[in-house]
Amino acid sequence: MVAGHLQEKKGNYYIVLNYKDEEGKRRTKWIATGLPTKGNKKKAESMLQDARKSFEIPSETIVEEITPPIEKKATPDADSPAGVLFSDFMLEWLEMMKHRVEVTTHAAYTFGVKGRIVPYFREKGFRLLEIQPKHLHDFYQHMLKEFKLSTSTVQHFHAYIRQALQHALKMDMILTNPADKVERPKKNHFVGSFYNDQELQELFEAVKGDPVELAVLLAAFYGLRRGEIVGLKWQAINFQNQTLTIQHTVIPVSYEGKQITIAKDRAKNKSSRRTLPLVPAFQELLLRLLEEQQRNQALYKSSYSNDYKDYIYVDKLGQLIKPGYITQHFPIVLEKHNLRRIRFHDLRHSCASLLLANGVNMKDIQEWLGHSHYSTTANIYAHLDYSSKISSAQVMSNTLQIPIMQKAPESSQGQIQELVNC
Repeated sequence: MVAGHLQEKKGNYYIVLNYKDEEGKRRTKWIATGLPTKGNKKKAESMLQDARKSFEIPSETIVEEITPPIEKKATPDADSPAGVLFSDFMLEWLEMMKHRVEVTTHAAYTFGVKGRIVPYFREKGFRLLEIQPKHLHDFYQHMLKEFKLSTSTVQHFHAYIRQALQHALKMDMILTNPADKVERPKKNHFVGSFYNDQELQELFEAVKGDPVELAVLLAAFYGLRRGEIVGLKWQAINFQNQTLTIQHTVIPVSYEGKQITIAKDRAKNKSSRRTLPLVPAFQELLLRLLEEQQRNQALYKSSYSNDYKDYIYVDKLGQLIKPGYITQHFPIVLEKHNLRRIRFHDLRHSCASLLLANGVNMKDIQEWLGHSHYSTTANIYAHLDYSSKISSAQVMSNTLQIPIMQKAPESSQGQIQELVNC
């Protein structure tokens, strides 16, 4: 633990740390506490001890001024960057990120920061400089045990906190990033539910004429995501070359107290943009849909919406069928027809499981589904790939000659039976 003491300057406490660098030279680090000297000595001493414990000597030589920092003119929190409450700092970071990330990403940040992180730490009353690894660990455990959140969600919270604290570190508001010392919650291995081919055929019969029919067929056959289905445009269909290109998505988000839909001319990731063969059955289905849209447009005239005329998945009045409708209506269809309950996204898993069962290799499935990494496909579906295990067993059998054991003596046979019965 490095040496340190408190220094008073212009009515505020400063932490002064003294240490030797890698070359043995004496260095000094000044840190503003943001605490007035009057009535805050014990709190300042506590912050001093925390700073002494958490301070790590820089690996590279950094020339520090031995004189106190120059005071800035009064601006909000200018004299107390480290004295700000951690909850307030997270809100400042969230506002800063508003113009640096996409709306969908910031919506996820907002849910985590405003919905979970800020309420928890505001109640605790920790200042930015006081945050320790254990405080973060306790927060993660609270989210897992009390709110029953998934480890995946809590991992996202960890990422937000670490990113925010990394910004504080760059701004010299803290000495180290405590999030780097916390082991993030381990993600549970997800095993999705899926339908077999017979169950899918029953589902196809059940959704005939239903508004989610197209969505079900595209998800089960092509493994499309919900946002990819709703985002399909007619320009993505090439009837002449018989291809279907996934390049546009529609995503619903809850943002700043409103439910909004974000349309993007790019898919989830680079690999999500893919061109797939348009099989005859889907070519016929889409041509019928195109004719139906043209009839509805002529029938309903001014009542027909032209806002989504480029989209495939619209209702009879030309309104885009929203992703949320698919999620809400799908289980109603299953219950109505006494079908086993699965999530709509599980149709994508059903697609992958059928491909695996019919000998399609994992790399081809990755490209079909639009996963960015082979490991993503393998991690999700490897447990279904029993055919590869059979192939491996056959290879080993052809390579190695396993000696056949001779019949054991009767006494040994009795011992073996005893072991089996244990």
